[in-house]
Amino acid sequence: MKQFAGKDEIKVFCGNAHPALARAVCDYLEIPLGKMEAFEFSNENIFVRILENVRERDVFLIQPICTPVNRNLVELLIILDAFKRASAERMTAVVPYYGYARTDKKDQPRVPITARLIADLLTTAGANRILTVDLHAAQIQGFFNIPVDELTALFLLSDYWKSKKLKDVVVVATDIGISKRARDLAAKLDAPLAIIEKRRLGNDDSTETLNIIGEVAGKRAITVDDEIDTAGSLVTAVDALLKEGAVEVYSCCTHPVFSGPAIERISKSPVKEVVVTDTIPVNGPKKIKKITVLPIAPLLGEAIHRIHTGMSIGAMFED
Repeated sequence: MKQFAGKDEIKVFCGNAHPALARAVCDYLEIPLGKMEAFEFSNENIFVRILENVRERDVFLIQPICTPVNRNLVELLIILDAFKRASAERMTAVVPYYGYARTDKKDQPRVPITARLIADLLTTAGANRILTVDLHAAQIQGFFNIPVDELTALFLLSDYWKSKKLKDVVVVATDIGISKRARDLAAKLDAPLAIIEKRRLGNDDSTETLNIIGEVAGKRAITVDDEIDTAGSLVTAVDALLKEGAVEVYSCCTHPVFSGPAIERISKSPVKEVVVTDTIPVNGPKKIKKITVLPIAPLLGEAIHRIHTGMSIGAMFED
């Protein structure tokens, strides 16, 4: 493996997307958060300045592409360019939530593959490596010509549900596309799997539940998804499961997007608890009693340590 000059000095920085997560990662690594400034002028142009030496250093930049999505994305690109021009030896873009990941294929005529475009932009800006968590689709890794380390929150979520000691559990995939992840969680909980078959209606995030494959009557259902956006699919799934005889319904996902009416829908829904990680900030009006947030910082911190020292990332997830 190439030995990077200055590799003994790891540097972790962050933009404005999720500074609390970056500080928690630095606490795990027992290092200070790197000093920089990133702000927006009155004309909406973003200015970035690195306030310490990064020449020949191993740099990690933590910036989820979350709301405001486009501002945080452009800020991420500009910071990477600043590091490149400051002669950082290696730049790892730590993107816990990869925005635009749902536009990962041409499923309609004359539409873009934006997830691929974002990959190209990150590489052009100077990223040498990507560290992310639970991509919406596995093929997004193939959009990059640089190494991509994809972590999973599966173990965090399974450990939490084990601690709850729920009886008669069934794990429910909210659609066929998430069934593999749901099956993995079901295996860890030693529980059966059910799948909700649904059809998306247009481009406005509305869905229609068609069928539930599997037995849910008399059981406590735990729905699984990679993200919860407007919570429309979640509410529909909860109602369908209760109608089919589920005793209680819980939900979990990695990325708490919670846009638009999501919090209001969750508050009014009969779902007992929604368990998420903090790849995206959950603060202000999003902090309601039904939502439990599991910290992702130790997972990211350990992965950053392993990348920095040349250790295996895969070994983190070996049982």
